[in-house]
Amino acid sequence: MVAPTPADKFSFGLWTVGWRGRDPFGDATRPELDAVEGVHRLAELGAYGVSFHDDDVIPFGASAAERDRRLELLRKALAETGMVVPMVTTNLFTHPVFKDGGFTSNDRDVRRFALRKVLRNVELAAELGARTYVLWGGREGAEYDSAKDVRAALDRYRESLDVLTEFVQDRGYDLRFAIEPKPNEPRGDILLPTVGHALAFITTLAHPELVGVNPEVGHEQMAGLNFAHGIAQALWQGKLFHIDLNGQRGIKYDQDLVFGHGDLMNAFGLVDLLENGGPDGAPAYDGPRHFDYKPSRTEDIAGVWDSAAANMRTYLLLKERARAFRADPEVQEALSVAGVADLRTPTLAAGEGYAELLAEPEADFDPDRAGERGYGFVRLNQLALEHLLGAR
Repeated sequence: MVAPTPADKFSFGLWTVGWRGRDPFGDATRPELDAVEGVHRLAELGAYGVSFHDDDVIPFGASAAERDRRLELLRKALAETGMVVPMVTTNLFTHPVFKDGGFTSNDRDVRRFALRKVLRNVELAAELGARTYVLWGGREGAEYDSAKDVRAALDRYRESLDVLTEFVQDRGYDLRFAIEPKPNEPRGDILLPTVGHALAFITTLAHPELVGVNPEVGHEQMAGLNFAHGIAQALWQGKLFHIDLNGQRGIKYDQDLVFGHGDLMNAFGLVDLLENGGPDGAPAYDGPRHFDYKPSRTEDIAGVWDSAAANMRTYLLLKERARAFRADPEVQEALSVAGVADLRTPTLAAGEGYAELLAEPEADFDPDRAGERGYGFVRLNQLALEHLLGAR
């Protein structure tokens, strides 16, 4: 198998390899990782880009001089490695000021502070050439139904997005926003919890063309949903602006495992969709393959880089297996039996409407005979499994 290269468009959040292993029940197990070292090490592993929250690079409350100093070090590291910054985001969840949210806090002054923080970071994102700005509302929610007027919160969420899209238009920035859904954690219930909720919300915005989604594997699976299906709908609506890849094992806390170290069959289906799901088998998605995972707190710093490499290796292995699956004549025959391509044929013929449909003689269709048809879905899935396991 070939090693990852920048052409694969693999990117990592600096907060991933920089996670020190602290959790609600235990202290950090690794020392702090300098952002500049993170850029260099990821470049050596074959990544093409890095993303970051503002606080990953510039400590919260830093002076203007300190901000400039740290940004200059980051720019130097990017120039030395050839790494790009395809996406930037803002931390509206760590500092206690955001305990009740940023855009939807019950405190108006907090909402104004949060919006200023994002606007200033949007300027930095544009300066560094980012094309996507992700908004994860991890604190935009509640634990108690009586504590949050959800309809008013959605008004404030929409107000914030409308301000941000107006800002990038007025400044002429080539930048789009991507909402990252998550059902819960750290809040008991988070607003816009799934891809579907986010897509519906986007239709209410002043500039919906500038806002899409950034789905994350574990987040959808935490809600018991099929991630590949959610991605397919986002693609269908032209709203897959970015994607976060990791692993998750069922409905529990957000595990942020290495990509594929969870529901492997769904990961196979996802890679097949991204790489082969476009017209005539072309890639369906051409953006960054972005990894948002956490190196297990059991690992030392060497294990951090092993885990980063594992994300890319797993993706490339699944890409290889998906290509072989699609090229297999037996798979092609099974797809034909299953009628997968037939679904692309419109139910109504050109120029046909409900009148013609209702006028069609019932005798032309035998439902009992149609009910006898076997679709062969199990055989098709077995072939996928065998390709995934390298048995074919």
